[in-house]
Amino acid sequence: MVSRYYDWLRQAERNLKSAEINFENGLYEETCYEAQQVAEKSVKSLLNYFHKEMRGHSITFLLQSLSISVPEEVLKCAQELDKNYIPSRYPDAYDQGAPVDYYSKDDAMSCLNCGKKILTWVKGIVGATV
Repeated sequence: MVSRYYDWLRQAERNLKSAEINFENGLYEETCYEAQQVAEKSVKSLLNYFHKEMRGHSITFLLQSLSISVPEEVLKCAQELDKNYIPSRYPDAYDQGAPVDYYSKDDAMSCLNCGKKILTWVKGIVGATV
């Protein structure tokens, strides 16, 4: 397996920029989705770094497949971000309204902080600067 961890990290960094731009423009549901993508791609980078490949979008389950200790705060962030993968994008995730009606600035800030936390943790392990 060819290691592509750096490519995954580079894309995670792009998602982070997108999340920050969305946050600045009040697109809070989009911020939460992009933050989830930051974390998912960061963890897939880490898996690739360890020559493992996993499919799926659950950051929690991706982390559980690692053979290393994962800090509790990273696991908590993974669980929070996993809850935003579908509802932040699809109106039919709700009985009424659209995602825009359900996401606040506080939600977006929390998701953004979690995405950054997981990215920073991964970069600390792989020793990468993107």
